Amino acid sequence: MSNRKMTRITVTLVLVLAILLFTAGSALADTVRVAVVQPLSHTSLNQIRDTIISELEASDVDFEIITKNAEGDSAALSTILENVKADGIDILVPIATNTAQSSKMVFADEGIPVVFAAVSDPVAAGLTGDDCAFITGVSNNIPAAEIVTLISDFQPDYKLIGFLYTSSETNSVSTINAAKAYCDANGIAYEEVSIANLSELQTAVETLVSKGVDALYTGNDNSIASAMSTYIDVAYEYGIPVYCGADSMVADGGFATIGVDYVQLGRQVADLVERIAAGEQPEDIPYETLSDYARFVNLQAADKIGIAISEEILASYNVLVEADGTSHFGE
Repeated sequence: MSNRKMTRITVTLVLVLAILLFTAGSALADTVRVAVVQPLSHTSLNQIRDTIISELEASDVDFEIITKNAEGDSAALSTILENVKADGIDILVPIATNTAQSSKMVFADEGIPVVFAAVSDPVAAGLTGDDCAFITGVSNNIPAAEIVTLISDFQPDYKLIGFLYTSSETNSVSTINAAKAYCDANGIAYEEVSIANLSELQTAVETLVSKGVDALYTGNDNSIASAMSTYIDVAYEYGIPVYCGADSMVADGGFATIGVDYVQLGRQVADLVERIAAGEQPEDIPYETLSDYARFVNLQAADKIGIAISEEILASYNVLVEADGTSHFGE
């Protein structure tokens, strides 16, 4: 065999080897270690976590999934993030805005992809821009117009909306601010009360009721979502419907939502994780919003507050809780 032919074969082999090495290096290791971290337990966050896990376990990738829960302790959340970083994970999935913000600080210099779940306003939360090339995810933003449409569907003659939210939750504040701006632009009257912690929830609801609100609205607020029983006990005593930003909050007693389907959100997050595991970079994947919104009503709550729902309106919503209390949540 001539030297020239040998040279061609050698060059060809080198090129093939280089391509194979590049392809292998573009994806993560055979076993991909994913940490899913949530700030506390409540139905919405648990549903996101469980959906992400089930979707990843059903994929063709060998995922090793680690789950952590700070149970409402911000100091514990920081410790959890430091610990999973030390454990050598490949992808981090922080659930909710405060978890994503803390993750940005802890993982900023690690080069580890972060895929957030359920951040209402990623821009306001500081999760976009040049210093966030390692971050992407799925937002649970709800258009303000949808919130007003929701209330109008069931109470076309309402006069005054009461907005209730937790002042320390960026996601909740962002949703309410957008709703207020929409109301201001369209001549819709509202009152608002914020709480610093759940010990203030009952008083906050009573304050809004005393101001004569016809409807109460709370968006994607993790603290209040974890205390729905207190919220609805006070509101329903006065016959005031509680509209929510998530189907899980309706399942826990809220009246109705045009809001977040957390199963859909979890599926979209899992899809991003799989894409990154296959070699895509977070900086090449713009954060997503929900591809569809949930429309649910609680007929048991409707009975409690004495709201009659027309067949026309009922046809455009899914019944999440029947009048007898039977729940279809998660079905």
